[in-house]
Amino acid sequence: MTATTTLLVIAKEPRPGRVKTRLTPPFTPGEAAALAEAALADTLAAVAATPARRRVLVLDGAPGPWLPPGFDVVPQCAGGLDERLADAFAGCAGPALLVGMDTPQVTPDLLDADFRDCDAYFGPAEDGGFWALGLARPEPALLRGVPMSTPVTGAVQRERLLTAGLRVRDLPPLRDVDTAADARAVADLAPDGRFAARLAACAQAADRRRASR
Repeated sequence: MTATTTLLVIAKEPRPGRVKTRLTPPFTPGEAAALAEAALADTLAAVAATPARRRVLVLDGAPGPWLPPGFDVVPQCAGGLDERLADAFAGCAGPALLVGMDTPQVTPDLLDADFRDCDAYFGPAEDGGFWALGLARPEPALLRGVPMSTPVTGAVQRERLLTAGLRVRDLPPLRDVDTAADARAVADLAPDGRFAARLAACAQAADRRRASR
């Protein structure tokens, strides 16, 4: 990636009851929020370590101590996820790569996108969505109307890029953290990260609760 690329992270403020609700149970809402915060922190660290023209956190909520220096923070717009993603790209001038907060195993190498030989990057998620989307020339219309949070979201989004005549380069598929099983699998892929450490602590707390019943 050259330093002319904007890196976008779209995220929710990790507050109990607002994030990672599919992790409860076995975890409490507070533990689920702590896991979300750790996932976001790992993601932001990877982005911070990647050369970029600009780093932007597109946030639903307020920033906290988990936000490292070097990021601009902009609020998410109203509307569905497709509208919010489209609006994130609308604020960019030049090449941009967007990721979410659900893949704490992401690395700077995975974010090292070079648009000289392609028009778009697409990172499929194992659940049928996508974890990354890059556009050499941000065009919000490429995202508006794509059905989000479905098993075909990724396929529809990728086809939208191809139909527009873009040269698409595929990134490796990654697993989103949605369920406890996802969390364990992702932690195994990045055992030295904040997310893995937080998951270990939360799992111990959950085990103690089960043992005390």
